[in-house]
Amino acid sequence: MEEILPKFWTYEDYLKFPKEERVEIIDGVIYNMSPAPSRIHQEIIFELTLIIGNYIKQNKKPCKVYTAPFDVILVEEGNEVNKAKNVVQPDISIICDKKKLTEQGCIGTPDMIIEVVSQNNFSHDYIRKLNLYTQFKVKEYWIVNPQNQTILVYQLKDNQDYLPPSLYTFDDKIKVLIFDDLIIDFAQIKEVL
Repeated sequence: MEEILPKFWTYEDYLKFPKEERVEIIDGVIYNMSPAPSRIHQEIIFELTLIIGNYIKQNKKPCKVYTAPFDVILVEEGNEVNKAKNVVQPDISIICDKKKLTEQGCIGTPDMIIEVVSQNNFSHDYIRKLNLYTQFKVKEYWIVNPQNQTILVYQLKDNQDYLPPSLYTFDDKIKVLIFDDLIIDFAQIKEVL
């Protein structure tokens, strides 16, 4: 993950980048998101999106599920959207408040975010984004690591900080905490990889 320096970047700057150039801004620092993710990375995203999307549709939940590239603009209270210094493209975003959705993406905090770790961005998902999602109160954050076949699940406690993460493997069934009865069986996902 290459850091581009030295300017302090905002969403206004982000909108000037060519559409084919995938970047994220975290705390005003811009990060290049290339190279493209691996096939396994994309398979995991596809399978999780299919399961979550079908659950939402079958249970008539008021939520939407989106995959990258999909802009999530995290705006600090009192700031203008164009001055936002955090613009990310989570692998999977689940938004249950449709008022946050615009033609450009999501302005505000998704209810749940899933990041699938790429070999070239471990610290991005495990540190930078964890801190960012804590700051902006994402209710549930999953870090899926295909290399060691683990999943860390972070849950927001009392709308403040994350509880210590729960650790799972690709042999486990994991409850999606923002929903009452959605359980994802990672063993079934592992079978198709």
